[in-house]
Amino acid sequence: MTTFLTEVPTLEDNWRAIILFGKNTASYKFALGQALLSLGKTQDDLVRLDELALPYARALCDHLQKAPKQGTFEKSTFLRECQKRIDGEYTDEQLRDATVKHGFGDVLDAFHNLGRGQESVRFFLKEQRPTKGIRLTSEFYRLANEGVASDLEQEVEGRWRLVETAWEAGVAVPLIEPEDRGEKLIALFGDEQDGLTVRRRVAVTSSRNALNGYQKGHCFHCFAQIGITPGGSGLADVDHVFPHALGPLLPGNVNGVWNLVLACRECNRGASGKFDLVPALQLVQRLHTRNEFLIGSKHPLGETIVRQTGKTPSARAGFLQKAFNQARAARIAVWTPLHRADPVF
Repeated sequence: MTTFLTEVPTLEDNWRAIILFGKNTASYKFALGQALLSLGKTQDDLVRLDELALPYARALCDHLQKAPKQGTFEKSTFLRECQKRIDGEYTDEQLRDATVKHGFGDVLDAFHNLGRGQESVRFFLKEQRPTKGIRLTSEFYRLANEGVASDLEQEVEGRWRLVETAWEAGVAVPLIEPEDRGEKLIALFGDEQDGLTVRRRVAVTSSRNALNGYQKGHCFHCFAQIGITPGGSGLADVDHVFPHALGPLLPGNVNGVWNLVLACRECNRGASGKFDLVPALQLVQRLHTRNEFLIGSKHPLGETIVRQTGKTPSARAGFLQKAFNQARAARIAVWTPLHRADPVF
């Protein structure tokens, strides 16, 4: 079976593991991740807490205005301080001072924790004396200079919005499905109106942002580098592995998350692209591995895939096998991609 993770994780892999994995009880990790990426190619490796405080707190304030639920608990002292800035009761200087006092807590110690006693590569080290702050590592500078920082920022934002939507709904994970064109992911919730349950659709995030981390910034089919920043070069297409045109003939919803991946334009719609051809079995295997990876990582999309394709790995594999058999019978022609780079998942 194809392994989704690389044998030697890259710096991007380590960063994404911090953001994408683990149980989240508050959004501080996301805010810190965005603040770190905003430092970019700063020349000074020592960043004092009072320098880090405002970009960190502003990220939280931006989200707090749109989603008051930023954790699985009642508002903390720090979140109440952020609310005071939103309400105009605090200046930036007061917010900075309150953040230094209340905002960092355990987040600096826990940021690199991947669970089960494992840690990622360290992108910063805590500095206690003579000045409280963090010291950026050489790994951080290498990451910041690899040209993917903007994509990583989009991924942090995508993950953050998915998680806070789940908190707002009061469930472990929201029921998430794509919009008809696959460009947006929406959360579906039940509301009572006149004694009837109706479905409320809430935009969650760009499907590019939510899916990219699990493809490590590469095309699902050929492994070419892709991007998710609007207007950037190599912007990925949201692709149906089993073609949309075969939807009525396939089990389940062809627009389901289980069938959506990111692809380069050449593979999706180039001269030698897949179009409405049947994916080769190796791609079906890769899709199964990707789906199991999302489920195993406790990503909010994982529960949606379980709901769409089956409760057990064998049931989900059977679902994909059935989709392949029906697609092959209908379309016959099978498409195998040309690898444009070395496999990374």
